[in-house]
Amino acid sequence: MNQIAEWVSDARPEAVVVDVSVEVALFIRLLGVPVIVVALPGTRVDAPHVLVHRLADHIVAAWPRALCVPSWLRQWEDKTSYVGGISRFEGRDRRGDEPESSARPLKETRVVVLGGAGDAFGTSLQDCAAADSVRSWTTLGGKVGAWRDDPWPEIRGADVVVTHAGQSCIADVAAARRPALVLPQPRPFDEQHATARMLKRHQLAVVAHGMPDPRAWPALLTATAATDPRRWRRWEVDGAADRAAEAIESTARRCRQGT
Repeated sequence: MNQIAEWVSDARPEAVVVDVSVEVALFIRLLGVPVIVVALPGTRVDAPHVLVHRLADHIVAAWPRALCVPSWLRQWEDKTSYVGGISRFEGRDRRGDEPESSARPLKETRVVVLGGAGDAFGTSLQDCAAADSVRSWTTLGGKVGAWRDDPWPEIRGADVVVTHAGQSCIADVAAARRPALVLPQPRPFDEQHATARMLKRHQLAVVAHGMPDPRAWPALLTATAATDPRRWRRWEVDGAADRAAEAIESTARRCRQGT
């Protein structure tokens, strides 16, 4: 916290964006700096989250308003921007894009598993029996997966993407418009399960809770490959980063002008 205080004293920021950390958001606000808080899915009705959302000058939610307005965020409706999923791949080439589905025989299906830095998600699927029944099974990231400077071609080339329900991976799959099998992982405040429920309710992805039984994989992969990837448009990745930037900049201007 001392380093943050020194940075604020030196940099004199007009506003600070805080992702995840309630403690940092509170500290920055106590230093007199306007704060934009990034909201996360889940059930955030505990006292610390209620406090940080109340004191935030603005809240950014990186999912579409049309798909979910959590009850605990409704009281802050006048200062919340639902910007859609923010992906580093927004704007990348999707030439030959979006057939109704990429369904093909299971033995010809190309599967890509998206892991995360330091997590065990990809590891838990490394010995999945389904890997022997498909054309290819590639794990990206995590402890056992391959790391690529640019994983976009492999994600775009997948017939099925298997991923957890973290915000970044979901936005990346939406940007790529690929059929997805989502396996939500345990997280505080039910974060990933809340996202998975949203995806399932609006038929954006196939969702399986827990590690699927080996006998269930063929049907899950077949059902996922048959989904319509065009439905990912509803995650509103296109323009999401710009909408978030505008919300941040407009908040800084408003606070600077004292309005």
